[in-house]
Formats: sequence, C-alpha cells, structure tokens
Amino acid sequence: MSLTLRQIRYFVATAEIGQISQAAIHLNISQSAVTTAIKELEAMLGVQLFVRSAQGMNLTDAGRHFLNRAYVIVRSVDDALNSPLPDYRASGVLRVAASYTVLGYFLPHHLQRMEHWHPDVSIEVFEQERQAIEHGLLNGQFDMAVVLTANLTHADIVSEILFNSERRLWLPSHHPLCERGAVSLADVAQEPYILLTVDEAEHSAMRYWEQAGQTPEVRLRTSSVEAVRSMVANGSGVAILSDLVHRPWSLEGKRIETLTVTDPVMPMSVGLAWHRERAFTPAMQAFRDYFHDAFLAPQQLSARR
Repeated sequence: MSLTLRQIRYFVATAEIGQISQAAIHLNISQSAVTTAIKELEAMLGVQLFVRSAQGMNLTDAGRHFLNRAYVIVRSVDDALNSPLPDYRASGVLRVAASYTVLGYFLPHHLQRMEHWHPDVSIEVFEQERQAIEHGLLNGQFDMAVVLTANLTHADIVSEILFNSERRLWLPSHHPLCERGAVSLADVAQEPYILLTVDEAEHSAMRYWEQAGQTPEVRLRTSSVEAVRSMVANGSGVAILSDLVHRPWSLEGKRIETLTVTDPVMPMSVGLAWHRERAFTPAMQAFRDYFHDAFLAPQQLSARR
C-alpha cells in the first residue's frame, strides 16, 4: 500500500477539526471514507495517530509528529499546483517592510517562493510597527510593505488587500461554549478574556466590542500570540483572533477550539502597500505580480465560476 494525498488531506482535516463527522462535512465526503483513510495511514505507519473518545479524535504524540510532516506535504503539493510562472526576469533590490503578525505568520513562505521565481531580485526585509512602516514608505526608506491594511492611516499610501482572515473565538477543548455552533459577544463577555495588543490588535478589537455595546472581561493584555495560545489552551481565558495565527495545538500540546462569533467582527485584512507617487521598479512589479497571481487571480477565477 502506498501513501496518497487523499489520506494526508483527510488526516489533516480530522486533526484540525477533532471529529470525523465534521471533517467529512468539511471535505464533502462520507464519514466512512475519512475513517478508512485514517486506518490505512495507521496501518502503513505502524502507529496509532488518534485516541478515539466520545468527545472526538485526539492526536497521540505520534499523531502530532506526523501532522507537522503532513502540513509540509500538503503545502508542497499546493505550491506545485499554484505557483505563478513569471513572464519576465526581473532584477534589482527590493526593500520590503512588514508588521509583526505578517512577518511571523505569513510572509516567510512567500519570500522563499519569490526568491525561487525571481532569483535576481534581492529582497531586504524590515520588521516595523505600522507607524514606522508608513513613515518609511513616505520617505523612500521602503519600496513596499506587507501589512494589516485596516491599520493604515496616511492618505498618500495605497493599499491592496490580498485576503481576509476571519476572526473567531478561541477557547479550550471541552469548554461549555464548545457545545454551541456559534456565540455572541455578549456570551464572550461573560468569560475571562486574553487580549492581544501587538499590531494594534487591541484597537481593532475594541472597535467591534464597542459596536456591539459589550466590554470584554480582560484578564491579561499581552503582545505575544503564543502567550494567548497557551493561556487559552490551559483554560485561563478565551480570545478572539484571526484564522491566520490560529493553530489547533498550544506549545504544551493542548487543543484549541474555534467558534464563529455572530456579532459583526471585521476580518483581519492582509495586503500590499506603497507610496501613491512611487514609480514601480521591475522588482516592485514582480513582487506585486507574484502576490496578485497567488491570491487575487484565484479569487477572480472563483468569482467567475
């Protein structure tokens, strides 16, 4: 028996969702197909990947180890299928600024792909806060930036959204709210809350809290996403953060669940930014074209369908 991509995808979906029934719905297949794929994987690897219980499917230590390898496989296949092919060979130096969240959870993978497709473009990356990024774009210190576009304030900076990452409630496994399909901010306000502050996250969060007429019961303010992850997983509180930074497991190996919030909660928008009057160099155009092909072109194709 040989390993198949189908088995890998079914395993990843079950590991992330924690239930075969919900994974099957997500994949639009039968539960038996998911169960069979997991059994085939376990037989092939000679280890148990999940502990089955009435509450769902929990990864074993071997399962968590294999999940990391499975992510690499899925990403490699997706890259092979979706990698944009450049129409020209751009060259030059490109100075790119990025905020903490973008650099930590999004950009490195795409920088690697850019270097592969445009080896003659030398990319210099600078991690900065939003205010410093805006200043650097305006005075020519940076050519372009990859940022959380909703945070931008200066009228002379043009932005282009690449994708929106939904914000959802993070909560520990077996929390009573997990039994619901969705929750309101009024429900969340009854729980101890872990508030992320990095990249102006507190400012963004308070906008939708105030719009709903609610106030979170903040137990801790922190600039560390990993601190939020561990605090939530350990049952010390809940948080509302984007899918971009979500991982189903904390550093301690404890599961983190997510729920949709019924009140309006604006997504986290990630995109490109540059000075309105900046003339595009070949390197800048290659950078923009790469992200356009990777994100905007697939969205436009999907919309036409």
